[in-house]
Amino acid sequence: MPYKEKEIEKKYYTIGEVADELGVATSLIRFWEGEFDNIKPKKNRKGNRQFTKDDLQSVKLIYHLVKEKGYTLQGARDFISNGGETASDKMEMIESLKRIRKFLTELKSELP
Repeated sequence: MPYKEKEIEKKYYTIGEVADELGVATSLIRFWEGEFDNIKPKKNRKGNRQFTKDDLQSVKLIYHLVKEKGYTLQGARDFISNGGETASDKMEMIESLKRIRKFLTELKSELP
């Protein structure tokens, strides 16, 4: 059995990494941080933001609601406060299905 290298999992993400993953500007992430209470990244001694996986999920949820579903900021705030857990679960499921689809298309392309 060949040795399978374990994938290293990051604990903290920079604001640039978060913005790149979503395809938005860092200023939008900073703006959302001020607008939404559920985004609270830690800051190091220099003042750089360090986003955890939970922070990243919160930003992805806000992105999904505002950019993909067309919610206003107030509407997204209300949605998160009233039932954000279900939306977060649905979003995680969508992300999982996207990863599976990507894997299957890569597998299909490798077949003769």
